[in-house]
Amino acid sequence: MSKLAAFILKLHGWKVDPVIPKESDRSVMIAAPHTTNWDFYFMMLTFWALKVPVRFTIKDNWTKFPFGLITKPIGAIAINRRPKKSGAPRKSYVESMIDIFKKYDRIAVAVTPEGTRALRTEWKMGFYHTAVGAGVPITFGYLDFKHKRSGVGGVVYPTGNMKEDFKVINDFYRTVHPKYPELWSLDVRYDEEQKR
Repeated sequence: MSKLAAFILKLHGWKVDPVIPKESDRSVMIAAPHTTNWDFYFMMLTFWALKVPVRFTIKDNWTKFPFGLITKPIGAIAINRRPKKSGAPRKSYVESMIDIFKKYDRIAVAVTPEGTRALRTEWKMGFYHTAVGAGVPITFGYLDFKHKRSGVGGVVYPTGNMKEDFKVINDFYRTVHPKYPELWSLDVRYDEEQKR
């Protein structure tokens, strides 16, 4: 799978950076920027080429027959996202994510904190709280469309000080070029450079 993924990326003209942090084997893995449907395709190929044990969460309906025949083999993990019934217990998204790390010793859960492919100036923070709660680092998966280069380029151990931790995240992704720059933004709440 690794060699096949690397070959497909090469056919597309992409180069994968082979140097990745050791933390990639057990982490919350940011997959960014996310401005097009092609991002998922290239990002998964990158993770497979690098032998990162990547998984991603998806609504549980998408892991059932017949969709599950496709989603499960490529790494989907089901999470119940249906509306909570009044009085019925249901774990939050973050609690469900933390539980995933209790089940697997070697896993990188890929997340797209920007959410949708539309412009979002404030990232969803579930990935950060998951990393804190699970006691795992956050690693930086990336796609640079300008240079057609991809990989896992950095890591931060969340301290609970979001301002300081996001400085590390923003400083890394500031140099990455998305396919559609007008649809990409760092989290402006923690980006001092953008506030100036």
